[in-house]
Amino acid sequence: MAPRRSARTGRQQAIKGMTQDVYLTGITTTGTPHIGNYVGAIRPCIAASKDLSVKNYYFLADYHALAKNEDPDKVSRSTLEISAAWMALGLDTEHAIFYRQSDIPEITELTWILTSMTAKGLMNRAHSYKAAVAANEEGGNKDPDKGITMALYSYPILMAADILMFKATKVPVGRDQKQHVEMARDIAQRFNHHYGNVLELPEAVIGDDTAVLAGLDGRKMSKSYNNTIPLFADEKRLRKLIMKIKTNSLEPGEPKDIEGSTLYDMFKAFATPAETSDIEKRYADGIGWGEMKQLLFEYINDHIKPVRNEYERLIADPAIVEQELVKGADRARETAVPYMAQIRDAIGIRKLG
Repeated sequence: MAPRRSARTGRQQAIKGMTQDVYLTGITTTGTPHIGNYVGAIRPCIAASKDLSVKNYYFLADYHALAKNEDPDKVSRSTLEISAAWMALGLDTEHAIFYRQSDIPEITELTWILTSMTAKGLMNRAHSYKAAVAANEEGGNKDPDKGITMALYSYPILMAADILMFKATKVPVGRDQKQHVEMARDIAQRFNHHYGNVLELPEAVIGDDTAVLAGLDGRKMSKSYNNTIPLFADEKRLRKLIMKIKTNSLEPGEPKDIEGSTLYDMFKAFATPAETSDIEKRYADGIGWGEMKQLLFEYINDHIKPVRNEYERLIADPAIVEQELVKGADRARETAVPYMAQIRDAIGIRKLG
């Protein structure tokens, strides 16, 4: 009898000989996943994790969270909630590699190596640093660097290490993060100029069709604005939050514009084209806002309910999540450990005999 092949071995053989792009995505552990995260990032990443033609790395950026001076308990809780959410939603951890940044010591080692190669002037141009300086100046502070930590200042170097450690060729990011990928590329080019062609040059992948949802107050849904709808809120809270979504004063029976309607955009993000078309007709017929909010609640709740049960099971048993992250870290280090040895050799940190 022929030996049984594991699912992972079978998949590896299926893609053997193919030239694979390596995609890498980081998720900062600074909050609870909300529906904006789901439609904009989590859902497309879950689908991508099942694509055998590419190699996907997904990591929990817990060291990045330190740059925001987050509460330790909040970082720990966020790590659990984000991991449980991705797992419950169907992340393919047999194909994709899912790990915690802090479990890969080679990343922090590479960060210091890259820091030694990075020009201060490049970091001075980072959007996050410039925004912090501008806020100080607008606030009348004599010291433009007041309150700015080295973690915030050198954030792009850690992000470069995240990317370069796994030879990522493609990095899906929003437009506001494109600069960080470009900086990673600049840093890698400078390294290669000094030490030879060791580091892979990444490219940013900007999703122009990525859904961006508004929050309760009409602004972009964001933890910063405290206007989010948690993805796995229980039914009572989900309904309460949806009922709070800002609308205009048009009465039932008056035709309503779908353009700029948060309720419509949320519905469309979850619904099929046919269901969306039906809602557009109901908008034209003057659906009442209360009716639309109830309809939206029921639709999203029905969509999330089966997954919510699995999410709550994982939250109640963190050991399951931890086991998955440890497994992912072991797989990630299969690449990181030998690659770091190669990088060390290139920069002259070698055994003497």
